[in-house]
Amino acid sequence: MADNTYNAAHLLVLEGLDAVRKRPGMYIGSTDTRGLMHCLWEIIDNGVDEALAGEAHRVEVTLHADDSVEVHDDGRGIPTDKEPKTGLPGVEVVATKLHAGGKFGGGSYVATGGLHGVGLSVVNALSARMDIDVDRSPSQQGLSFQRGVPGTFDGDGPGTPFTARSGLTRKGKRVAKGSSGTRIRFWPDRQIFTKDARFEFEGLLGRARQTSFIVPGLELVIRDLRDTGPEGSGPVEEKFRHDGGIGEFVEFLAHDEPVTDVLRLQGQDTFTETVPLLDDQGHMTPQEVERELTVDVAVRWGTGYDTEVRSFVNVIATPKGGTHVSGYEAALTKTFNDAMRATKALKVNDDDVIKDDVLEGMTAVVTVRLAEPQFEGQTKEILGTPAARSVVRKVVSAELKKFLTSTKRAEKAQAKLLMEKVVGASKTRIAARQHKETQRRKNALESSALPSKLADCRAADNERTELFIVEGDSALGTAKLARNSEFQALLPIRGKILNVQKASVGDMLKNAECSSIIQVVGAGSGRTFDLDARRYGRIIFMADADSDGAHIRTLLATLFFTYMRELIIDGRVFTAVPPLHRIELSNPKKGMDKYVYTYSDDELQRKLAELAKKGVRWKDPVQRYKGLGEMDADQLAETTMDPRHRTLRRITVDDADEAARVFDLLMGSDVAPRKEFIVQGAYEVDVEALDA
Repeated sequence: MADNTYNAAHLLVLEGLDAVRKRPGMYIGSTDTRGLMHCLWEIIDNGVDEALAGEAHRVEVTLHADDSVEVHDDGRGIPTDKEPKTGLPGVEVVATKLHAGGKFGGGSYVATGGLHGVGLSVVNALSARMDIDVDRSPSQQGLSFQRGVPGTFDGDGPGTPFTARSGLTRKGKRVAKGSSGTRIRFWPDRQIFTKDARFEFEGLLGRARQTSFIVPGLELVIRDLRDTGPEGSGPVEEKFRHDGGIGEFVEFLAHDEPVTDVLRLQGQDTFTETVPLLDDQGHMTPQEVERELTVDVAVRWGTGYDTEVRSFVNVIATPKGGTHVSGYEAALTKTFNDAMRATKALKVNDDDVIKDDVLEGMTAVVTVRLAEPQFEGQTKEILGTPAARSVVRKVVSAELKKFLTSTKRAEKAQAKLLMEKVVGASKTRIAARQHKETQRRKNALESSALPSKLADCRAADNERTELFIVEGDSALGTAKLARNSEFQALLPIRGKILNVQKASVGDMLKNAECSSIIQVVGAGSGRTFDLDARRYGRIIFMADADSDGAHIRTLLATLFFTYMRELIIDGRVFTAVPPLHRIELSNPKKGMDKYVYTYSDDELQRKLAELAKKGVRWKDPVQRYKGLGEMDADQLAETTMDPRHRTLRRITVDDADEAARVFDLLMGSDVAPRKEFIVQGAYEVDVEALDA
């Protein structure tokens, strides 16, 4: 059955400041120290807005020992005359009505930190007591509030008897003509704020210093009258005033050695914004308003790597950025790429630099000033005005381009150094990315399945097993028949592998032959190589006994020495020694084989002389093997693969450093030393011995 007991009587209508007390997080973010500090800054920002309008020159903040805080500015003072619609004094209206204040009209403020008109009234609603005193000639006037309700207290502090009444309730000292200001003191309501929420002196100092940079000429005085030290060290006072503005702020924030001076990128432009306004009939109608946005950026690059960007709208810090910061960063990236292409700092084939390359080592303060900025939320941490992006981008692009392409001697030298720094950052990033990709490829290689072309052996004892790396498919077919599949594995390679002495790690791992060899050996490569993880006890290079075969063996030796050196040091890498000649005997004597193999021309001559002496004839011509593929399986097994008859040459390293030098000389990228080596050795070569 439907529940009909939910009706209009259940709806709670929060009027005025009740909404703030019921849902304080909607207005100040939280009810801890952060929210309490936000309340304080709502009041301070009102005084700073007066300074922005050119009406105030000093803001004093005093933290009292009774948990209250007082803010005094020498601005125009909140109006005390009666507001026509409500018939209440202006100071009472802005303290008790949400969305009321001088920042909604057209004439009081051009650029302010306030927008929503809830600053003072929200703080009032969340205060156990608030006193407001306004200095306006001829005398000081004021009123008090308890949790947003106007009235009078019979004593000091929020705990004294309170009588609710509207209107100005205090008359104070006389105020000299031409003198004005506002003094606001409030006690946070501990029914709302947590017990440990407190005003942070250090946080107050940091933001006060920051504000003094943003509003040049404004003096901020911060006093702490609480017992601050462990033994109650008493009052502390700090003053801030910086006439140099955001340029001085950048110098304060930067901690590295400068590459450029502090650059000021300034300009302004107009944009049209559609704003809903009340017409005479009380209807909301959209109306186009022309706004002016002023951009002022101070930036400098240093030798460091960290990036520090502070952004502000009017005087309000926007720690999470917004449209003005995104426009600034977009302008940076595009302008640098355009200027570096134009000045040939970036070559034709170079990738464009990205935002992170440009931001490296950069310290910047980005400020914009405009009427009625749109923020995302009352905490004003992100600027939402869409037009700010295009205006900031346009101004920054034009001003930065002037610097990067300047023909002035000092600026040109700094611009060149800066562009070189950005190009260097780009190359480092690309190299790091390639290294990461290489590592990923390498890890994938070591963990993936073995290549299908491997003819593996059956034995699991890796001390006994052998891996033959065979050049060419024709030799592979014969070798498969000739091997002992119990303990001999075969891996074919196609022709000459990559010379890894000249190539990068990434290129080596992309090479199919090199990656297959590392994968089959199974012990990793480079710094991750683990000798105990190898899959075979011996690695044997088996290539033709000619100059091409010698080249292949050299390339394989380079790969193993560079990336799997422990195998060579441990004496586990060999080259097979196939025969060069086969002598077929016509009348072998008893005990003699029909075929005799020799492994060099000298040995052939000696063997023929020996046979002639014994009266043994042979068939002419003597067969000269051009490659392993010319042998049948029995011949290959007998001469090259069978451990009982074969000859292996072990590759050894007596002096690793000297070996590395020789590999670099003979196989490295530097051509000149290799040419010199060849020329010097040419005189020692026996021309008759050349295989040509």
